[in-house]
Amino acid sequence: MQLSRYLKVYPSKTRPDHFLLFSTLRTSTVQLPGAALRAAQGGGDLGPEADTLRRLGILVDDPAIEREQMRTLLERFDARSRRFDAIVVLNLDCNLDCGYCYEECFRGEQYMSEATAQLLVETLVRDHLSAGKNLLITFYGGEPLLSEDLIVRISLPLREAAQLHRVDYSFALVTNGTLLNRESAQRLIPLGLKGAKFTLDGPQEIHDQQRPYASGSGSFETIVDNIASIWDLVPISLGGNFYQDSYRAFPRLLDQLVDRGITPEKISQVLFTPVTPKAGCAEYSSGCANSGEPWLIEALSYLRQEIMSRGFATSRPTVSACMVEVADNMVVNCDGSLYKCPAFMGWEGFQIGTIARGVTDYAESHGIGNWQNDDCLDCPYLPICFGGCRFLNLLQGKAVSEVDCRRGFLDATLETFILQNMTYPRPKPASDSAERIQGAI
Repeated sequence: MQLSRYLKVYPSKTRPDHFLLFSTLRTSTVQLPGAALRAAQGGGDLGPEADTLRRLGILVDDPAIEREQMRTLLERFDARSRRFDAIVVLNLDCNLDCGYCYEECFRGEQYMSEATAQLLVETLVRDHLSAGKNLLITFYGGEPLLSEDLIVRISLPLREAAQLHRVDYSFALVTNGTLLNRESAQRLIPLGLKGAKFTLDGPQEIHDQQRPYASGSGSFETIVDNIASIWDLVPISLGGNFYQDSYRAFPRLLDQLVDRGITPEKISQVLFTPVTPKAGCAEYSSGCANSGEPWLIEALSYLRQEIMSRGFATSRPTVSACMVEVADNMVVNCDGSLYKCPAFMGWEGFQIGTIARGVTDYAESHGIGNWQNDDCLDCPYLPICFGGCRFLNLLQGKAVSEVDCRRGFLDATLETFILQNMTYPRPKPASDSAERIQGAI
């Protein structure tokens, strides 16, 4: 057996002549004595430990077979998929006035029509539920709860169709958090509400400046009150959007939440990400479009440390691919236009069809499989990168088909992230999408 090519090796910071090995394909971590590592590098016999290291993805029988399995991983994942994910943008209206959301001309008081909603339901039932696939919708906006009546009218027939075909229907909300209180949560849970993402852009004084109501008053108190009132009904994840001059204040937000009784076990995950300019759905996509700027590398490591040291869960390095690459997902805009990523909304040339006409071939326009080249397939970071972010290429003036190489970013951050995981090993299951991709390995 030989060492996996999808492996990072770091010298131990606490034990001389010991090494930390992290499998990017299995997201497993082990420490080995230097003698054992050198034996593995030379193809030597590791004795009874070899089976364990093989199970963890540290050792493989044949690197060429492993490389081919990596090349076909997403193809096999698509073939095994039993769930369709749809991001449905119900409106482009909002009761908040956030500068980074409203700077683009395609925003406005636009709402999905009854006819479009009906066609959406018919399409999802015909193409997915009746085919035996579970369905997860993430309702988005604007502010999706300004269209709560439409959520009801979409969810009722989908829930009935799912029961008829013996599959599952559920939905989540990406909401600013001002309208999801206990009463609205209790109305929506019977329809399939399974989770919600709230946004707080730092401690109160920063958040209220960045995310005020349209009237100009602050929204922080309302959002925190709503989190406190529904955490026991609906799993809540918390996001926040930072700038270079604001990220160091974000840990005070966590302290303010704890002071209000919102302790770590009441939040499923906290993830702070940089504001992504010109993104169609900035809050949804900003976690993907991270660049390698030195300040951002420092900010993400700092914020992750502050989140984990307070006992909150956050994201961990895991096998993940751009949603553009995965067949069983789609973004449906409120006018019925279709996209593969919410960040592409409003960008010319990236609409891939409509609900009425169906999906056109987007392989070339979206650079599908751009990572299937020798450099990427031989890169130890490939399982946690898959060619990076197409949208970030657009922002940098590159072709979407180019690889957004994350080597520099991961060289600068991954070891720190792994050590943080070891220091704060709070049990946290992988995200559902990561678990589904892992199942294809």
